[in-house]
Amino acid sequence: MFRPRLPLLTLALLLAATTLPAQQPVSEATRAARAVSGQVMQAHLEFLANDLLEGRKPGTRGGELAALYLKAQFERLGLEPAGDSGTYFHRVPIISLTPAPTLTVGGAGASQALGYMKDYMLWSMHDEPDVRAQGDLVYVGYGIVAPEYNWNDYAGLDVKGKIVVTLVNDPGLQDSTIFRGSTLTYYGRWTYKIEEAERQGAAGILMIHTDESATYPWSTVSSSWSGPQIRVARQSGPLMVAGWLTHEAAARLMGGSARLDSLTAAAAHQGFHGASLGIAADAHVKSAIENTETFNVVARLPGHGPHKAQAVLIGGHYDHFGISTPVNGDSIYNGAEDNASGTAAVLAVAEAMVRSGVRPDRSVVFVGFAAEEAGLLGSTAFAARPTIPIKDIAAVLNMDVMNVHGASRDVGALGLDQSSLGATFRRAAQAEGLSVAVNPEALRTGAFFRSDHFPFARAGVPSLSIEGPTRFVGKPAAYAKSVAEDYTAHRYHQPSDEVLPSFDYAGAVQQMRVITRAALSVANSAAMPSWSATSEFKEAGEARLKSTN
Repeated sequence: MFRPRLPLLTLALLLAATTLPAQQPVSEATRAARAVSGQVMQAHLEFLANDLLEGRKPGTRGGELAALYLKAQFERLGLEPAGDSGTYFHRVPIISLTPAPTLTVGGAGASQALGYMKDYMLWSMHDEPDVRAQGDLVYVGYGIVAPEYNWNDYAGLDVKGKIVVTLVNDPGLQDSTIFRGSTLTYYGRWTYKIEEAERQGAAGILMIHTDESATYPWSTVSSSWSGPQIRVARQSGPLMVAGWLTHEAAARLMGGSARLDSLTAAAAHQGFHGASLGIAADAHVKSAIENTETFNVVARLPGHGPHKAQAVLIGGHYDHFGISTPVNGDSIYNGAEDNASGTAAVLAVAEAMVRSGVRPDRSVVFVGFAAEEAGLLGSTAFAARPTIPIKDIAAVLNMDVMNVHGASRDVGALGLDQSSLGATFRRAAQAEGLSVAVNPEALRTGAFFRSDHFPFARAGVPSLSIEGPTRFVGKPAAYAKSVAEDYTAHRYHQPSDEVLPSFDYAGAVQQMRVITRAALSVANSAAMPSWSATSEFKEAGEARLKSTN
């Protein structure tokens, strides 16, 4: 029988096909991660940090241009609008109150007026020009109610209509065996103290400052809480005023430093009981008020599975300080690293997902948050009035100050220990050949509570925020620390935070790829992420899932 001969090349290819293993299909997450482009991020960053945007301050031309740029980029990518009323914009109502306070205290004898800025800081908790709180001062220790630690500083106290006096930080500052020791919990933050005082019905709160407990000096308090106080317009509650006392002023009120030290030590023990100080106070604040607004910019990559109504949020704030006090002749606070870099990263990740054609189960929502520098105002407004029901937000992944200093061997995030997102993030990092860095200083100072993911965590949504590496490729061990210290000392919140010729986007690409993988992992998981059993946000998370909003 005649058998035609195959050409030698054809025969070789057929033999190879029978001996080589079949190529594994590339996963959606890998395809999207590989599509992340440092050049795309660089292009967005260089535009957003340009002098023509005048520092992107909310309510200014530069801030509006940045918001319009985000909208245009989302439209270019074909992402759906996910803001108010079918638009890309989510309204953030802002109120500015410039306080002129007085604080008078006295017991059975004579009263005394304390010195503003020298002894105390005070501001209004109502969006009104004239508020007053008059009542007894009640010492409540750390002012914490934490069921998971069997801790209640308000037990047995009725502080309705009174002014509470509290320490900042948490009992772990004094006793490393309780709470989380040197790791600051949210119960230690001044924001929590105010929230809990209002829940308890207090008319006012005064927080005792020390450099150690606050983790910053009194000069930071006096500069931060004088001048215009900008916040999201809020519904009035029982709390009329809030403020700080210096340690020295608090000692005078309490009968001397020895007594204050004794009361401070007692507050770190289980079973501590607060008590009235036997002193009345009159806290009066007049405020000059100005109302304005800004906008978050929100877009959706729609989901295609049974959980498509749910969403994973990837966000970063686009605002900075605008035009302000000149430094070395430069008055434009460009905010290149903080946070044009994070905003550019959000756009680059969005482009990678669109270009790679991923079709996740849950939707992925991209957000440019407004007014972060004024106190997380944009994210606070979105968490309070989301365009997606809060129970349907599966997770928030935040990008604030990206690594523009070169390739690294590890990647970090704030909140790794708070929820199952920590394990998701570690798997994503491992897939990129990276280990996960933990920054002890960030844990000590409570950095987790200071960026745009946090209002969502407080509302019960598991959240993470990207952080810089600790080990760079081809650099000495001390390089990461020196980069961070140089930025903090010479560029952070200064006009010199500009695009530099030395920027190297390889490290940011690594971070974006990890965020992309983590987001798609959450988007395609059968269940939403959950809080750790020891997290102070676990209760809020459980309540969120029962919410009708």
